Amino acid sequence: MTIYDVAIHDLQGKPLALDGFRDRALLIVNVASRCGQTPQYFGLEALQKEFGERGLTVLGVPCNQFGGQEPGSSEEIAEFCSTTYGVTFPMTEKVDVNGEGRHPLYDRLVGVADATGHSGDIRWNFEKFVVAPGGEITARFGHRVQPEDEGLRAAVESALPA
Repeated sequence: MTIYDVAIHDLQGKPLALDGFRDRALLIVNVASRCGQTPQYFGLEALQKEFGERGLTVLGVPCNQFGGQEPGSSEEIAEFCSTTYGVTFPMTEKVDVNGEGRHPLYDRLVGVADATGHSGDIRWNFEKFVVAPGGEITARFGHRVQPEDEGLRAAVESALPA
């Protein structure tokens, strides 16, 4: 079973077929609207614009598990992201990324270690996973790694379809 087999919905409550991203690179990010890291939306959108035509899709996954920093409804999240940060990339429903209620998507992601060797639970908002076409999770980056970071950009570029 791969991430493409996972059932998840978008912010409008409609099924979001992850299988539709099978031939693209993904940058999956657990996001929050009221976090000190929230301005990363600007950089994430910039990555989507720069690499989207080459096969990248940024996928935002709202989560309210860290300091209650994503308390809004799906409609409020969508409005905030589009009007404040100009977000055009797809966003999923709000999910849990840790604990007993961890969404199955994150069950598949958290086994991958970041550069410091950390695997397992997500530590904060804006943790990032690079997924190559076909579903291999090729990199994990902590919340402090900005979208402009050279290492993150290199991981994204290396995951882009040929």
